[in-house]
Amino acid sequence: MKGEIKGLKTLIMNESPSAYYIHCFAHQLQLVLIAVAKGNEPCKWFFDHVSYLLNIVGVSCKRHDMLRDVRAQKVLEALEMGEIESGTGLNQEMGLPRPGDTRWGSHFRTILHIVTMYPTILEVLDAIGKDPSQRGEWTRIRAVTFALESYDFVFHLHVMLVILGHTNELSQSLQKRDQDIVNAMALVSLAKNKMRHMRSHGWEEFLAKVTLFCNKHGIQVPTPEDSYVPHGRSPRYYEVQTNDDRYRREVYLGILDQIIQELDNRFDEVNMELLICMSALNPANSFASYDALKVMKLAEFYPQDISSMDLVRLEFQLATFIDDMRQDARFRSVHTIGELSVMLVCTNKHVLYDLVYMLIKLVLILPVATASVERVFSAMNLVKNKLRNSMSDDLLNDCLVTFIERDVFLKVSEDDIVEAFMAKERRRVT
Repeated sequence: MKGEIKGLKTLIMNESPSAYYIHCFAHQLQLVLIAVAKGNEPCKWFFDHVSYLLNIVGVSCKRHDMLRDVRAQKVLEALEMGEIESGTGLNQEMGLPRPGDTRWGSHFRTILHIVTMYPTILEVLDAIGKDPSQRGEWTRIRAVTFALESYDFVFHLHVMLVILGHTNELSQSLQKRDQDIVNAMALVSLAKNKMRHMRSHGWEEFLAKVTLFCNKHGIQVPTPEDSYVPHGRSPRYYEVQTNDDRYRREVYLGILDQIIQELDNRFDEVNMELLICMSALNPANSFASYDALKVMKLAEFYPQDISSMDLVRLEFQLATFIDDMRQDARFRSVHTIGELSVMLVCTNKHVLYDLVYMLIKLVLILPVATASVERVFSAMNLVKNKLRNSMSDDLLNDCLVTFIERDVFLKVSEDDIVEAFMAKERRRVT
């Protein structure tokens, strides 16, 4: 798709330089994590061991129950010693959820639970690793335990916790059905700035948190000036370097540099500015988000459709347009740009405000994929599976509508459904 020579995007841009496409931002955020996880060797090593851990703990309900029981016992002990407080919503039951392939926030939740339940997880692994009935898995279980007790694992755990934590609000915003584009773009900019601040000024604070965690759980902290010794791996695959070079320069700064680069590549300024300018034409709440400067900037994205002379005319047309829209009672019930375009045609004002109407049409044909679109494709895989692969298009459409919009259909009573079905055709009752 994005090949620089013969990619589909390049071929389309050669034909029409003003063609734009906004890929699903929630998916792009997930691709940032995937690119970093695959392109950074320390990061890949960490996620591999997280996967091994989840496979061990999540293999059976019995091990889940062990994790919950140990967690509950430790909470009771902490309450008795006064280390934590009790109350509504506090000290809730935790597990180790497996992260989803398309949800950035699910990785954050998994890592957060590992940090919170770290001693509990080690105790459960120790119990399983000594259970004679699990002798066949002792080697794998003890290898994972050995990795979890290393400084390497704890360091990477906190690196990903900080990165995913600072982008969690952005992830939640992009996953919403009705996205607030302006706030979402602001969160993207904040995430980029936070990553840059962490790179420039966040090392000492981060290292202090890692050291505190290691001291609490009895993990040896390596001296920065000593030579780096890879944990459980052959040193022949690693260059001779100090611990400071390895953990600060190669891991901490290396991961942050990749995150920043991927965020800049996938959330480029053109797409962000284009979306922000689009939102200036939103008619909701009597055009509360209207901004003439942003609309003029939007017009500059399409030089082949709107000339320099049209830009001058558009500036004066916008002043009359916004006053007319806010005074006309027929436009007060309009909430979306699509409804605005329909109302302009119904009132024949699309001829009067021809340049504004052209911008609205350009905005409407701009493909903007959201998390809702991605969820539709996921729903299609669930509805039309191998067992139901021969269903007709009409049946597939009906099943998809009821599945995707289940929040609406759950409000419909069963009696209404029966009455509507019986009213379609007279049937003989036996």
